[in-house]
Amino acid sequence: MSLLLGGFIFFVYKKTFGGVLYSRTFNLSLIMLTMVTSLVLILIVNNLTLSLGMVGALSIIRFRTAVKDPMDTAYMFWAVGEGIALGAQFFDVAFIGAAVIGLVMVLITAFKLRASMPYLLILHFHEAANAGVKNLIKQLPRTRVRSRTSQREGIELTVEVRLHDDETSVVDKFLRIEGVFDATLIAHQGDMVS
Repeated sequence: MSLLLGGFIFFVYKKTFGGVLYSRTFNLSLIMLTMVTSLVLILIVNNLTLSLGMVGALSIIRFRTAVKDPMDTAYMFWAVGEGIALGAQFFDVAFIGAAVIGLVMVLITAFKLRASMPYLLILHFHEAANAGVKNLIKQLPRTRVRSRTSQREGIELTVEVRLHDDETSVVDKFLRIEGVFDATLIAHQGDMVS
């Protein structure tokens, strides 16, 4: 049963992933996490001595893997929670909880896909193109200047902008301005940029 629910978590994570780089190994670890947690709980559920020993053994293990996305941490808690419910033989709670959480995640992701997503627009241009660039930025929805660097070769401007996936061709409009060297649009995920 933990393999079945771990596979369900695997499927939901894969379908709702909204980050920049999908990691199949992380997703596979969610299945393993569900199974191992239920195995450990089956072993200690009726034995106080074994449960205290297990707590002591687990307290010396140091986990150093950095989780880059807060949603990955939430999925790990979901996998552990399902493993605990199955190991403690609360099968109805495990299956109902998996169904409800999975449905909520799919609905949230479906809503998020229709919403605008944050991007970083990076522009390199000559000082003479400054007015044209500013005018075009004012036409974009919800923009915020993140950085501006002036150099002898020109200006580098980084602007956070929220766009729908079908609006990403705005980059081409900047290249039509005389004096713009290049324009780059990068997917922005909170503090993590890739």
